[in-house]
Amino acid sequence: MAMEAAGLAVCGEGFRKVLEEARRVAQYPSTVLIEGETGVGKEVVADFIHRNSPRAKMPFTKVNCASIPESLLESELFGYERGAFTGAKREGSPGLFELTDKGTLLLDEIAELSPLLQAKLLRVLQDRVIRRVGGSWTRSLDIRVIASTNQPLRDLVSQGRFRADLFYRLHVVRIAVPPLRERKDEIPGLLAYYMDHFNREFGQSKQMSPGLVQQLSQYDYPGNVRELRNIVESLYVRSPGRLIDGGPVLAEILGSWVGDNSGAPVFMSPGGVPTLAETVAGAERRAIERALRHTSSVRAAAAVLGVSHTTLLRKMRRLGITDAR
Repeated sequence: MAMEAAGLAVCGEGFRKVLEEARRVAQYPSTVLIEGETGVGKEVVADFIHRNSPRAKMPFTKVNCASIPESLLESELFGYERGAFTGAKREGSPGLFELTDKGTLLLDEIAELSPLLQAKLLRVLQDRVIRRVGGSWTRSLDIRVIASTNQPLRDLVSQGRFRADLFYRLHVVRIAVPPLRERKDEIPGLLAYYMDHFNREFGQSKQMSPGLVQQLSQYDYPGNVRELRNIVESLYVRSPGRLIDGGPVLAEILGSWVGDNSGAPVFMSPGGVPTLAETVAGAERRAIERALRHTSSVRAAAAVLGVSHTTLLRKMRRLGITDAR
């Protein structure tokens, strides 16, 4: 995965401290909770922990808890016995916990787990045993669990949206990955890394102008490393010639919705020109409002925008957007 390689190849002081802590805890089987915004590199840290642990040669399984329907996630994680439900395989099937025995299981977007699955995961962490769906027996496991989330679990506990007992089981070791806006020393290296990546992928030899690198190094990247990669790719494929200097293409990428007469406020810097961060905040607001207008529910709008339901709700609260249907 390109983002993983980039995160390790050009990490600055902030991310280096995260990896130093990850290396220390990797030697122990303790459960790890990784928190950070979307796109900061939480999966990079989880992979780093596994590769530097005694389990490095054993399976490393990644599960996105938000991408699998709740009705399927239980059987996906715990497996099922013959006849457990309609459509089940005749011989039953092991779940990801069983298949990852002796290895490491990453539960990404852990906050998306339903109360039922939170209770079942708590038992796994407490007793190190699993029971398949429809099964009457239990099996002991030797498995390390790493959980990651882009939401502050402690706040969800106080709101009654996440089990306190499970939170404390997960919170043995907490690693907080700072957002890219707090790691700006990494941005020039990441830009160079992805330029090299796309030069190899597309068989060309383009480069960014020093002025564009300087300009992009000042941007706050609300989407973090993932957004940076997408911006570089967009500039790469849409800019003519070998030298990429941004120009109208960059303005379109970062400010296409500014002044679109939608009626939403445009926040301006004291100089009368919106900063890149302000431009992106305005664009994000307009994208969300447009998706809400053209879909039947917040959940449907989240699917259109390519984010989880809870992520969209959090962004709506931050931007003061209400779903007035």
